[in-house]
Amino acid sequence: MTLDQLRIFIAVAEREHLTRAAEALNLTPSAVSAAIHALEARYGVHLFHRIGRRIELSQTGRLFLLEAKATQQSAALAERALIELGGLQRGTLTIQASQTIASYWLPSFLVGFKAAHPAIGVTLREGNSADVATAVLDGTADLGFAEGGIDDPALTLITMACDRLVVVASPDHPLAKRKASPQDLVNATWILREPGSGTRSAFEAALRAHDIDSALLTAILVLPTNEAVCVAVRSSPHLTAVSDLVARPHIDAGRLALIRIDLGTRAFSLVRHKERYRTRASEAFEALLPRRRTATSSGTR
Repeated sequence: MTLDQLRIFIAVAEREHLTRAAEALNLTPSAVSAAIHALEARYGVHLFHRIGRRIELSQTGRLFLLEAKATQQSAALAERALIELGGLQRGTLTIQASQTIASYWLPSFLVGFKAAHPAIGVTLREGNSADVATAVLDGTADLGFAEGGIDDPALTLITMACDRLVVVASPDHPLAKRKASPQDLVNATWILREPGSGTRSAFEAALRAHDIDSALLTAILVLPTNEAVCVAVRSSPHLTAVSDLVARPHIDAGRLALIRIDLGTRAFSLVRHKERYRTRASEAFEALLPRRRTATSSGTR
């Protein structure tokens, strides 16, 4: 059964006249008659009584007319929904982002998107880089944003911005008063983010650039959030490594001191599934972001 067959049946049923229905539908009478006969033959029913040269609805036809009209109305609503979704008059956008991006980089873009598309519901979920990859892979997130390396051939990573990783400590830490060497990092004690977080991955990569094996570091505590490691370090003799975006308010307020050692920069990357359908809402959000710099397949990073 097709929507066209339903449309023809309703037109004939309302008029109880093939020719008038054909004129209203801009079809030939033979096409209208064929559509009605096809329905009756397929389901073994009589929708109309043929009485001489006129027709009238059978009891079966009257009952079916109620269902046909309800189905036609549902189809019209479905079409309207697609039109509205395509025009961003309704819909949803779900984003999974690693902690630093979710808390410090994305919010202003989310506000701008909501102002431009107030009818789109926006959900932001926070997790580490591994969570971001999982959410984009299984389709529970339309878009992902991550700081750490993600290695999966089904995903594409697009660099959207760069972030500086810094080492910080309490203002009275001995290294706060002089430039630190790679050996100072090895000799120090640390409070670090959890394995799998973008911050931890970027820090370990930065250590490798200084020929330091991260296994040599003494981590006395591992905590799950940026704020937790910053607060813990403020009242302890330990170091931590976090984004400059995270540390800057604490540094400006005098609660933390910047340790002078260059850990380089890391990418803030948009994570997108290579094959999954891109919604109009996700495309509109991407259009608000800074110009893209680099796109890579994560499996070849």
